[in-house]
Amino acid sequence: MAFLVTESHRVRRARLGERRKRIEKETGNSKLETGKPRRPPTRAAIFDLDGLLVDSEPIWRQAEREVFAEVGLMLTDDDCRSTMGVRCDAVVALWFQKSPWQGASPAEVQCRIEARVLALMRSQGEAMPGVAYALDLVESPGCRLAVASSSSPALIDGALERLGILHRFAARCSAFDEQHGKPDPAVFLSAARKLGVDPRTCLAFEDSPPGVESAHRAGMRVVAVPDVEHRGHPGFDMADVVVESLFDLRIEHFG
Repeated sequence: MAFLVTESHRVRRARLGERRKRIEKETGNSKLETGKPRRPPTRAAIFDLDGLLVDSEPIWRQAEREVFAEVGLMLTDDDCRSTMGVRCDAVVALWFQKSPWQGASPAEVQCRIEARVLALMRSQGEAMPGVAYALDLVESPGCRLAVASSSSPALIDGALERLGILHRFAARCSAFDEQHGKPDPAVFLSAARKLGVDPRTCLAFEDSPPGVESAHRAGMRVVAVPDVEHRGHPGFDMADVVVESLFDLRIEHFG
């Protein structure tokens, strides 16, 4: 499944830009009249990857269960969901600490999981609902786009290439390049730095509690898009906006 930038996309993006300017003008006048401080305008949109842009959570669960089974560790889907949004090396270290295995080292297990995920991604990866709409919406006022993901650089590029949207992101940042993964804010701060923008002018999109905390700690406004199973999780209370799908995103959320 791939998205192509067609003439209809460009027309829709232009219309969205005009609507955004009109709403900003109206909202700005209202805030000036009431004396409330204005938020800095949104200059960039930074997206998580897994479970937000690409429907990869089932792929990760399948890969983790298969590879961990090879070393004698039988995980359930719920076990895998409990580490959603966490860097792969941290996931492997967690399970090794809980149930040490013989043979393959944690580093080898990590490599096997990532290789399996990449293979499945290239053959089965599909976009989450509303991805094309959301990218058009945030690009319409001239926002620059970036990805800030817990996945490795190879997995990030592989997923974006699979969806046909790699070219739309000016920066792609992996938590593997940081000392700490999410919920540490480092990967979001790196994305803002690569885009050359103040983190306070960024709108972050996340689907997991660790990711929401990471973006919030980076000083960004956060839109949370939790899946059905995690809606109501207290970790999403830090988000500025919570929506059920990227299709529910509106210009007004740019704040």
